[in-house]
This record gives sequence, C-alpha cells and structure tokens, in this order.
Amino acid sequence: MTRPAVEVADILRAQGDDFIDRHRNIRFQQLKVMRAILSCRTAALGGHRDKCLRCDREWSISFNSCRNRHCPKCQAQARQRWIAARERELLATSYFHVVFTLPHELNSLILQNEVELYNLLFRAVAETLTEVAANPKHLGAKIGFFSILHTWGQNLLFHPHIHCVVPHGGLAPDHTRWVHPRYSRFLLPLSVLKEVFRGKFVNGLKDAFRQQRLILAGQIQHLNRPKCFAALIRKLHQHEWVVYAKPPFGGPEQVLRYLGRYTHRVAISNHRLLSFDGNQVTFRWRDYAHGNKQRTMTLAASEFIRRFLLHVLPKGFVRIRHFGFMANYQRSASLELCRQLLGMAPAVPETEMTSPSSARLCPTCRGPITVIERLTAAQITWRFISTCFSDTS
Repeated sequence: MTRPAVEVADILRAQGDDFIDRHRNIRFQQLKVMRAILSCRTAALGGHRDKCLRCDREWSISFNSCRNRHCPKCQAQARQRWIAARERELLATSYFHVVFTLPHELNSLILQNEVELYNLLFRAVAETLTEVAANPKHLGAKIGFFSILHTWGQNLLFHPHIHCVVPHGGLAPDHTRWVHPRYSRFLLPLSVLKEVFRGKFVNGLKDAFRQQRLILAGQIQHLNRPKCFAALIRKLHQHEWVVYAKPPFGGPEQVLRYLGRYTHRVAISNHRLLSFDGNQVTFRWRDYAHGNKQRTMTLAASEFIRRFLLHVLPKGFVRIRHFGFMANYQRSASLELCRQLLGMAPAVPETEMTSPSSARLCPTCRGPITVIERLTAAQITWRFISTCFSDTS
C-alpha cells in the first residue's frame, strides 16, 4: 500500500496546540492519544535495527510505533494478531453480521456517561441476542458471538453502534445437537430484535437514572428533573430502533477477510485523507443514507480534530467482547463441543500452531526477521549528531 499523502499526525502537528488552547475541557485520555499519534514512528519513541536470519540482510534504524489503539498507523499488526488468534475458533458454518445502533437523541447523554452507557449497550445487545435465540419460537438454542463497539459514522460524527458476528445456529439446550435457523436472511427475526433491544436499553437507562449513576450537566442538565427524563424516555419509544442484518457470508476464509474490516478499526484511516492545506482537511466518506455513494468532505482542521477525538474511548475500556458459548470463561470447552456436533476435526493445540501471517518476513527471501539492536530516543539523537559531525581529518 502506498504511503498516504496526508496523515492525522500532520493535522495534529499543525493545529493540535491551537485546538488545545481553544478547548480547555479536553480530557486527559484525548491528550494522551494526540501525543501518541504525534510521536508515533518518530525518534521520540526510540527505534530498532532488523536483520533477516536467512539472507543476513540488515536494515537501518526503524522508529518505534506508539501502539495506541486509536492511532491510524498502529492497527495492522494488532489486527493480524487478533485474527490469527480467532482463526482456530472458527466453525464450519456460515456467519451472520448484525449491527445494533443507538438513536441520536442519546448522543449528548452518552458522551457524558461513556463507560456506563457503552457497558449498557453491550449488555442490552448480548441479552437481546441470547434471549431471543433461546426462545423455541425463534431458534431454541444457545448461540455464541462476539461484538465490536464503533462510535463513528463515515463523516466522523458521533454514531455509537455495535457490530456482532454470529455463527449460523447454536447449541441445543441438551447440548446433543447443532440447531440450524429457520430464517434465511438472519437466524433471528429482526422485528423482534428491534423491540427487545429497545426495551433492554431503555430499562437499563431508567435504572441508571433511578440509582443516580448518570452525569447530567451542561446542555442536558434539565434531565435531572424526573419529568424531563420521562419525556426523553417517551421520545425513545416513539420510533423503531435500528437493527440491521447483512446477508450471511461464506466459510471461515471469507469470515477472516471480513473481520479484518471491522476489528481494530479507528475513526478514520490515513488513506481516506485527501488533502490538508494547513487550515482545512478534505477526506473521502461513504454516504450510506444515499445509496452508499462515495463523496468528499472538507472541514476546518479544528472541527476535524474535534470529531476525531469524540471517538477516544475511556482508559482500559474493552471494545471487543465475546458472549454465549464464545464467552471467555467457557470458550475452549464450548467450541470443542460445537466442532464435534458440526463434524469438524479436533482443534490443533495452540502450542502446535504457527502463524506466519503475524511474523515479519524479509521482502527479499521471505525469511524471518529479528531485531538485532534497540535504541532509545537519546541514543538515536546521539548517533545522528555523531554522523553529522564525524571527524573527517
């Protein structure tokens, strides 16, 4: 892939200090992300030298990555490692992709209560899928799935939603057979999912308000009054919530390629940025509301940074979670049972597996690359100075 003409780091470097001066309410976690992106793959983080173990080729100093999960340049290897770990967990069946979206009326409330309401969103989605699937009228089985939180739309505006990837079917209550769904488009009826999802989330929201776990300040401080909060709840019930299921995709290979588009994604990649003149940023985006057309958008740099920082998650927040028979506490045993019921071979022990996709390979001979020297920022600076002022007498 070619190097992008513009990077998020370029915009932060040019306008970040001015943005911080103008927005004194910026959170520490957002400042930390800005600092990480600015220093990523620069001498400030130190560096290393590599060598191919097969052909002995050596490389000059490579600067270290920041490894921040919000950095557009640091997600490729993390994504590959995650997909490699999931590869051995895939089942010999097709998979569905379903998206649960919160209405925009909740945006201001969520931004003041991110941990509380993101956790509620995960919980509402998980309970909706597992309870509807367990109902004999719909599937009558225990399903497993993983969920990924995204908070952005293509235009970088706040748009919290969860992507779920669900195998085609589930375990019978007695764990003796694999139950196949009766619906063709999705394994569960979308109309039921929409209604249950709304009920689960709204009930959780009312509980949080009743137990005074919500921050209601600034533009939404009026919601501290019970009558105003009740009016918001009524408004949330006035329209159908969005639950969207995509047609099933094929076997494990297609699933892995598909997952790469959603795991470890950041709000905007550097390759979507088209130009930056020092004051305005132009980027590509897809207008899903009008036929998925590709368009361009130009924003002032300060507005671009504001939108980008909306999607910085709270420290330590887990944005990829597993549920049902894929839940962490029972995943190995449950997946082994699923493999047996689907007629698959036993899983290869993890110690016997190799993951060439996650290894760094020499572009010349495809041999493994190893680090032969690690350098601090001070050592890189000193080496640069020594080179510039070397004794030539």
